[in-house]
Amino acid sequence: MDFSHILTDSYTLTLTCVLACSMLVVCVYYAIFYMGVARYKGPKAKKKDEAKEGQLPPVSVVMTAQNDADALRANLLYVLEQDYPKFEVVVVDYHSSDDSKFVLQMLSQTYGHLKVVRLGADANGYQGMKYPFSIGIKSAQYDLLLLTEPECMPKDVTNFCWIREMVKGYVGSGTEVVLGYCGIQPRRSPFNWLQQYDNLDYSAEYLGAAIRHRTYTGCGRNMSYRRSLFMKSGGFIYHYHIPDGADDMFVNQNATRRNTSVVLADESFTVVEPKRSLSEWHSYRRHRAATRRYYGTRLRFNRLMRPLSVLLFYLSAALLLAGGNFPWQVLACVVVAKLAWQIVATAQVAERLDIRPAVYWLAPLFEIYFLIANTISRIIPLSSKK
Repeated sequence: MDFSHILTDSYTLTLTCVLACSMLVVCVYYAIFYMGVARYKGPKAKKKDEAKEGQLPPVSVVMTAQNDADALRANLLYVLEQDYPKFEVVVVDYHSSDDSKFVLQMLSQTYGHLKVVRLGADANGYQGMKYPFSIGIKSAQYDLLLLTEPECMPKDVTNFCWIREMVKGYVGSGTEVVLGYCGIQPRRSPFNWLQQYDNLDYSAEYLGAAIRHRTYTGCGRNMSYRRSLFMKSGGFIYHYHIPDGADDMFVNQNATRRNTSVVLADESFTVVEPKRSLSEWHSYRRHRAATRRYYGTRLRFNRLMRPLSVLLFYLSAALLLAGGNFPWQVLACVVVAKLAWQIVATAQVAERLDIRPAVYWLAPLFEIYFLIANTISRIIPLSSKK
């Protein structure tokens, strides 16, 4: 094929450069984040840490609940039955009007290590759940905190080793934050696959960044940090006025290159039920992203590189195809190569996180969907209603 005419056509040459650069950025992203999570071996314990493995530190599992009676009835038992020598479960029942009070009362009669903190009046001067969450942390007895939500349950319901595996993240005296993974219960439906892909992409990004010692956020459905770090840093005091992001903003402000580790053992995973409707799921995603505007300029720019590169890749490919000056055979090979690498990388991380094959086979379509959906969510602000 003769490509000499491309060098003399500035329009085609510019689009070709944009196509090549955007493809490079996207492929490097999958290599760093997706493949990084897929090949992660886990925190490396030193010999002196391995010697103390039999002396496991006590742990406080903390969660907040508000009208979550059904979730507590279904999931809390799996947390209370964990195979761990010494731990407590602190549940803050915040202004619930359903049967949460009676569910927790019934369980506390059987399990002495369940501590229930009831906030009957709406004493929260701010929006969101940061205030009751901070009350739960301050009520915790032990320094190691393991955070989850009533909607979540440990994935391993045979060995009950969730707490034990997460504690392994504290491989050294300098570790203060441990990030884990929370998956979504699989269902045989395209909507469930869409949620699975969204969770996979979100998890691969923040876990991949933490593995590279560039931690910027964590998931409050499965995360641990020291109570002493919470008290020393002032907890949520600097962002109480922001309703969302108790987990996101705390990790963003307090995680460093040396005090954070990642645990990705299968027994350390938690799972949550998928959202039932598209509107409910989109609302959850918008709340999850609501605090990103408080990130630093450099971090916000880095997080825009991938979606911007995906947009430029498909846009430049479409314009080159429409222009007719670029060989369509070469263009087809470039697009196929990008899609193949995306599917391979997504399959690797999906296998590591125990996600169904349908998710990675449909990854290219899901990527385009989220490119549009995320753009719309940034344009339309969240409702200001409490």
